[in-house]
This record gives sequence, C-alpha cells and structure tokens, in this order.
Amino acid sequence: MMDVRMLAARICWRLLVLSSLLLQRARGSMLDCPPTCSCSPTEIHCTKSDSGNFFPLLALQDTGSSGNSSNDIEELFKNISTIHIENWTGLQVLRDVDMELYTGLERLTIMNCNLRAIQARAFAQNPHLRYINLSKNPLTTLSWQLFQNLQLSELRLEGILFECGCEIRWIQLWQQRTLSSLNKQNLYCKRGGSRIPLRSMNIPHCDLPDIRVSHNTLTVVEGDNVTVSCNGSGAPLPEVDWTVGALQSINTHLSNVYPPNIHSINLTLVNISHEDNNFTLTCISENMVGMTNASIQLSVQFPPSIWKLEEPEHRHETCIEFTVRGNPRPTLRWFHNDKEIFQSNYVRTELENYKDFVEGCLNFKNPTHYNNGNYTLVASNPLGSTSKTVFGHFLEAPFPEDEDQEYGIPTPPDDVANIPEEDSFGVSIAVGLAGFACVLLIVLFVLINKYGRRSKFGMKGPVAVISGEEDSASPLHHVNHGIITPCTLDAGPDAVVIGMSRIPVIENPQYFRHGHNCNKPTTYVQHIKRRDIILKRELGEGAFGKVFLAECYNLSPTKDKTLVAVKTLKDPTLAARKDFQREAELLTNLQHEHIVKFYGVCVDGDPLIMVFEYMKHGDLNKFLRAHGPDAMILVDGQPLQTSGELGLSQMLHVASQIASGMVYLALQHFVHRDLATRNCLVGNGLLVKIGDFGMSRDIYSTDYYRVGGHTMLPIRWMPPESIMYRKFTTESDVWSFGVIMWEIFTYGKQPWFQLANNEVIECITQGRVLDRPRLCPKEVYDVMLGCWQQEPQQRLSIKEIQNILFALGKATPVYLDILG
Repeated sequence: MMDVRMLAARICWRLLVLSSLLLQRARGSMLDCPPTCSCSPTEIHCTKSDSGNFFPLLALQDTGSSGNSSNDIEELFKNISTIHIENWTGLQVLRDVDMELYTGLERLTIMNCNLRAIQARAFAQNPHLRYINLSKNPLTTLSWQLFQNLQLSELRLEGILFECGCEIRWIQLWQQRTLSSLNKQNLYCKRGGSRIPLRSMNIPHCDLPDIRVSHNTLTVVEGDNVTVSCNGSGAPLPEVDWTVGALQSINTHLSNVYPPNIHSINLTLVNISHEDNNFTLTCISENMVGMTNASIQLSVQFPPSIWKLEEPEHRHETCIEFTVRGNPRPTLRWFHNDKEIFQSNYVRTELENYKDFVEGCLNFKNPTHYNNGNYTLVASNPLGSTSKTVFGHFLEAPFPEDEDQEYGIPTPPDDVANIPEEDSFGVSIAVGLAGFACVLLIVLFVLINKYGRRSKFGMKGPVAVISGEEDSASPLHHVNHGIITPCTLDAGPDAVVIGMSRIPVIENPQYFRHGHNCNKPTTYVQHIKRRDIILKRELGEGAFGKVFLAECYNLSPTKDKTLVAVKTLKDPTLAARKDFQREAELLTNLQHEHIVKFYGVCVDGDPLIMVFEYMKHGDLNKFLRAHGPDAMILVDGQPLQTSGELGLSQMLHVASQIASGMVYLALQHFVHRDLATRNCLVGNGLLVKIGDFGMSRDIYSTDYYRVGGHTMLPIRWMPPESIMYRKFTTESDVWSFGVIMWEIFTYGKQPWFQLANNEVIECITQGRVLDRPRLCPKEVYDVMLGCWQQEPQQRLSIKEIQNILFALGKATPVYLDILG
C-alpha cells in the first residue's frame, strides 16, 4: 500500500513540474537557471550557500517565441550531464522526484550540505551516472541497493562519519575489492564515542549471503513439468527469488524459511515451452551486505519444425533458402522429385547454426532445366521428423522430350547403344594405343626430372639444408585489403613476365624508384635472383603456399648473406599471378621501422617467391605466452623457465611500437583488417613489427570464425560495424588495437576465451567489452575503452593513442634483459 502511495506522489510531483513549465508555452519559453546557481546547456553548478529545502530545478524563462512541447522540455533536462551542489544547508533528503528528469546525468556532486537521507529509488532514472560525490554530509548509513544498477567508476564518501554496523559492511567490502575507487579513501565510522577506520570495523554475523541451486544445467522435453530449487543462507537472513521476467513457460514460486539463516525457494515450470530453450534461470540472494546469484542453463528439447523454405533465388549462386528449428540439432536431407540429393560441386548445402536455429541455402551452380522439379527438405531429430516441399523452376526445357530424361543423366542415343561388335574392337585398339603413349610420356617426364633437375626451386649452389635456426612466424601478407589496379607497363629490358603481365624490376638493392606511366608513379619491385636464395627449412604453410627460412646472398652491400623468410605461390593460375604482382607493388611502397620489411620478388621460374625480413623471436602471441608469469618452454622435450617476465614498461613499449606502425598505415590510407598479436613479429631488442604471412589462419585457426565455408573472420578482434555490415576502416583497426593491448596485458590470452564464437558476436553487438586485465593499470584500460566505443567516430584516433602510450611509457625505462 505504501508503494502505491509513493508511486502516486511521484506521478503527481512530475505532473506538477511539467504543468508549471507548460503554463508558459503560449508565450514561448526556455529553461532558466536557479537563482544561486550558474548553468550551461549541460551543467548546473550551485556553490553558493543556500538554505532552500529543494533540489535545484531548472525553471522556465519567457522568451516571447513560439512554445516548446513537453518532449522538448524533457530533452533539455536530459542534456544536463553534470550537477554540482555545495553548501546547501537546507537540502536534507534526496528524493527520486528530484532526480528523475535528469535522465542523461553522468556526474553528481552533493558536498558539504546537510544531506541526511537518500530515498531507495533516487537514482532509478539515471542509468548513465558514473561519478557520485557525497562527501562531508551528515549521513549515518547508506545502502548498496542505491547503486546496484549503476556502473560507477568513482563513489566519493570522504568526510562522512557513519554509524558502525552491518548496514555499511558493503562499503568495507567494496574497499577490499578496490571497487569505485573506495580503496583510495580514508573512511570512518563511530561506535559509541569512538571513531574508528572503516577498514578495521568488525561486525559479527554480517556478510554476503551464500547461494546454491539444484542444477547447473537442466535438460527437459517440451511439455514437461519440472521443479528447481535455490537456497540462500547467511546472516542477516537473505531475501531469495528467481528472476523469470522473460520466461514463456507457466511458473510458480514456493518460498520456505528455515531458521536461523536459510531461505529456500522452489521454482516449478509447467508445460515447458520450446521458446525457453537456452534460457538462463537466475536465482538472486541479497541482504543488507550485498547480493549473490547463481544460474541454471535450461535446455528444452523439441521436435524440428521448418520455419522457412523459399523458392529458388539467384544470388552469387542459385539458392533455396531455408530455416529449421529444433533441439537436438536436426539432421537435414534433401530430395529432388523423391530422389535423395547428395552433395556435389554442383548442388550442395551451406548452413550456419545459431542457438536452436539452422539457417542456410541449398546452392546450385549453373542449374539447367534438368534441375526443375519439387525439392523436399526433411528435418529429423530423436523427437520427430518434419518435411516441406517447394517447386524449383530454373530454365525452360529446349526440347519437350528432354523432360522425360533422368535427373542430371541424359539418355544416350540409340546409335551409341547399338555399336556393331567389329566397331567396338576397333575402338578398343585405339584406346589401348593411346594408353601406351600416355605411359611412355610419363616415363620420359620422370627420367627428365630425375637426371635433369637442378637444386630445389632451380637454385644453383649448395643443396638446401635444414638448419637449427630459431623458428620465425610470418611477414606481411596483404596490409591493404582495398583494390589497386596496377598500370599497364611497357615491355622493356627491366620487365619480368608474370602470367600475361610484366613487373618492372631492378637488380640494384635500392628497392624502388618512381617513373611515370598512366599519369601516376610506377612502382619498381626489386628482383632477387633465384640462385641467390638458399632454403634452410619450412616454417609453415598457408592458403597461398609455403613459407621457408632461407639465406639470401647479395641482398645487402655490407653483408655477404642475410637470413630471410620467403613466401612461395602455390597456385600458378593467371588470377593468382596477377594478385602476386599487385601485392608485390603494394608491399614495396610500405617502408617503416615497425612494418615487416619486404625485400623483393623472385620471378624467374616457378614457384614465384616473395622475400621478407626474418624476425628472430617469432609472432608476438607466442612471445607473450612464453614471457608470462607462469610460462614454461619445452627444449628438447624438457621444461625450461624463460629468461624473464614482461613488465609494465615492456608491455607499453610493445604497444607503442605497434601504434607507430598503425599511424604509418593510416597515413598511407591502408586498412589492415586483421590486426592481432598473432600477426605481429618480434625481433632482437624487443623490436616489434606489424606483418601477416597468411599462415596465422592455419596456426591460430580457433581465432577465426568460418562464414559460408570459405571466409575466415577474426570476430574476436572486430568491432560491431565490421561484424554486422563487413565495414572495415581505420577506426575498425583502432578497435582491433584495443584488443591487441588486452592481449599484451594478459600475456597472450585469447579474447573472450570463455565464450563460443556465436556468443562473442552477441556480446560485441550488444555493447559488452572485455574486462580489465588483472595487471593492467586504469590509465591503460581507459585507452582500451577509448578504442572500443560503439560509434566509430567516437573512438580515439591512432595518433592520440600513440601519444598517450608514449607519455605513459616515459616514466619508467624499458628493460631489454629478458631477450638473449
């Protein structure tokens, strides 16, 4: 009854405020500042002494212009983000009606006033509050429930002398957990006539409640009835309840109290609905000290149903789109005119699973009139089976009789089926002679390769030997994922043919020069002779081909030979060669101390080769894991402790180098699209460079999410706009850099390692971000949060990030003794 009266009073108060504001609409109005305050469109500052009993409220000022609507007035209140009040001795109670109009408020200070009480729902309409300062007020107690729905970064309570008791035990716990900056404040309470530090307060039988539930996961069949239980225990005795607001199934609650300190509640679900599959049943136990909770994951099994089956639609390929729902996940079978369809290059199923939905396409590659007919989808699981049919029409039959032929298998003509016996004998002789000729050619080919081949890749000199050099990871694969069409180059003495194109090359180690062709500078790629490359061993293999550790002669005028990493082109097709040409031109123009160096190409024969700088310590992810607090490395099968653990200064040094490389890429208008520690390399002296050999998609396959069977997306590093709209920009690279910083400060952990890919997509698109790493300073985590703003234009620029990291790293030296 009391809640009803309070609700009615609040509604009346709000109507009174809005009515008084709207009375002046006919003459036109704007919001005016209280007399003892100073105001701006976003802030109210009241620092002069005032004995008024009311919270400062903006009033209407007559402007003589056309009136504003109530929505406009509420919008003006919403724009207020900061309220600062000091020395208001008449302000004794903070009420919900005082605060509810300021829905956009972010910072609230009520300091050195006469504030004695705060109503329970005072901040219910202020979800954006991040900073609250209540210092130097005569408050004697305060409830944690005031702040339970806020994400407070700072709560200031200095200068308040609380009454020692269980009611403020939560403040002591928040101090211990370093929440809301309370650990940095000296707080006190009084017991009798004594004033003691809050950290030293000892209240018996006063702590957070414990909670236990009857199941961790619960699997039921649709239509079943089931009961689950939750027990909350502690002192003071907790209130316990299930949160089931979005639950579709009929549910009842039965509560029992078992003195002195156990509160139990049973939840019964009746005629369980399949709509509650994957629902999380959460039980909450709370007392004046705080709240704990426990959850049960509900899995509802139900027979499959076909939600959608569309007629064929022409996309990249022709698709019959479908959506099926069921749990356990249904198996799918397709039939064409009652004959089962099996997967082939021409007809295949592509699908994706999301919760209990299966969505996808039955894809056709160049369908003909033979593919016309009824297509039936049959979905089955242990609880049942269902089917649905759609007619597919692709092409008109060129001749009516073709429609009688077997699906996909034309009937042979009669003259082929009735070949005379003597003609069959002649055909056999011809086939035999052809087979003999093929065998002879194969033998000749083997002999030529055996006795006429040169050293590996046609290189003169010593045979490639496997060396004991350290492993390296991969260099830059394709930093710019945009499209740059190279100019048509005139054939000349400096041009080397790749496929149908010519790459201009130079033999001098001066890596490139610029000429003019097609009205723009021409990129000259350094050509490295095949005889100058000696392979040592294979480092890995990606989609493009293999990567080798090699020695390269005549690469530098000051060194006889240089260790390099070479990337070979596996696919010899014309399209692949054109991509090779384009990538070589792009990489030649990227010259920066924190981008993996591209030396040039070798194109005199197959396979085509790109030559890159060799980075001794491999990829940064492996390096971070090897230099964490508990890292162990196996050497010859035996564990060996690494030479040192990365400290804060080294981590900042690593991040600053990557930021420097990104600043350069941004200035060149390059978007990387796959920034991660696995695609950065580490050299001597903790030198870090950005690269991407293309091997990471194989070595770190769990970091990628396969879409449509082919596309691999690093969704754990991608911002919402890239996941939902495939939009990649410099700002999306900034988001990825924030994740790189998180990787660095967790020593190479996988982002969202506790979640599956589908759950990661849901978290990122709903606005959740990674938690602050345990060893990460707040200033560094603030940079990460600046990278993870939902709106791309609100993110920090990469230049700003570089400046911040440089400033943070200046305080302490960078120690490089961890590297041999």
